[in-house]
Parts: sequence; structure tokens; C-alpha cells
Amino acid sequence: MLHTEVHRTHRIGWLRAAVLGANDGIVSTASLIIGVAASNASRSEVLVAGMAGLVAGAMSMAAGEYVSVSSQADTESADIERERTELRDDPERELEELASVYEARGLHAGLARQVAEGLTAHDALGAHARDELGISDTMAARPVQAAFTSAAMFAAGAALPLLAAALASGATQIVVVAITALFFLAALGAVGAKAGGAPMVAAAARVTFWGALAMAVTALIGTAFGAVV
Repeated sequence: MLHTEVHRTHRIGWLRAAVLGANDGIVSTASLIIGVAASNASRSEVLVAGMAGLVAGAMSMAAGEYVSVSSQADTESADIERERTELRDDPERELEELASVYEARGLHAGLARQVAEGLTAHDALGAHARDELGISDTMAARPVQAAFTSAAMFAAGAALPLLAAALASGATQIVVVAITALFFLAALGAVGAKAGGAPMVAAAARVTFWGALAMAVTALIGTAFGAVV
């Protein structure tokens, strides 16, 4: 009888970018809308600020993710190229190095050497990349995927408080946006935790707390500047 296990590590790349993008979109846009609304700005000014925040934030997320993940990808490529060179120039030393990795993980010296020889014969570079450098196809950096996912999810997240602001009346705009944002933040935290196999309640509470704090701070700043003006 086959024993099947469900693992979620293959989701880490896109899941991190998706959760970060949506969370940032909700928090930053809701906070921006609440801060501007608290300064006694008009309804149209609040909506313009929210739309500008959505567009600018999505582009910023895409650029930031692309640059950071590209740097990671460049580092990984450089390390793999270095390993390729070392395997070509000194294969015996690299074999001993790989065997020492397995020995450090608990195999006795003879078995570690045997495993290293078998994996080297099958795919030497792949074995070193995975077991020495910690680089695998599942965990490899994907800049375009991260940038697109972050931008799309930021825009989707930002659209929620923006829509709430557009539908709410002036007197209730702040309350409606805050409640909407907190609800979707809690839902996002729970869904992200579920997809990653983590505790849902703790994740929802954590993201809701920080979102509420961000909105409270911007509301205080908007009120202070509105009073001065």
C-alpha cells in the first residue's frame, strides 16, 4: 500500500509573495484612506488618494520583489556556477565534501561516501546544489513570478478598502473602511495559514493586530494635520 504525504514547501515562493502583496495592499490603502479622511478631506480627495495608493503600491511591490528576488537568483546562479567549476577542476575533493555533508547529518563514513558516489554519478551538480548549498527547483528564486504575484495581489487587496470607501457615506467612511479592512485581513491571515499548514487563528490575530495599529496611527496623524489646517 502506497503511503502518500502532502507537503506544502512547493508553495512557499508564490504564497509568500501573494500573502505579502494582498496584506500590504489592504493595510497601506486602508490606512491611507483613513488618514486622509481623518484630515477632513472631501470624498473625492479621499478616493483619489486611495486610487493613487493602489497604483503606486502595486508598481512598488512589483519593482521591489523583482529586484530583491533577482538578487537572490543571481547569488544562487553564481554559487551553482562556482560548484560546476569546482566539480570540473577537483572532482575528488568535491566528492569528499559531499560525503562530509551526509556524514554530518548522521550517516557513518562508509555509507556517506557510498551515497555521495551514487548521487554524484547520477547528478553531481544537482546533489551539491541541493545538499551543500540548499538550492532546489522547489525553493529556487523566481523574480518574474514574485513580481507579478505581489503586484496583482497588492492591487486586489487595495481594491477592497477603496471599494468600501467609494460605497460608504462621508460620515461613516472611516468606520466602514476600517471594519472592511480588518475583516479581510483576518480572512487573508487564515487562508494564508491554511495554505501553508500553519495555525489559522494565530495568523489571523497577528495580521489583524498590526493592521489595526497601522490604521489607528494614520488616523491620529490625519486628525492632527486636519486640525492644524
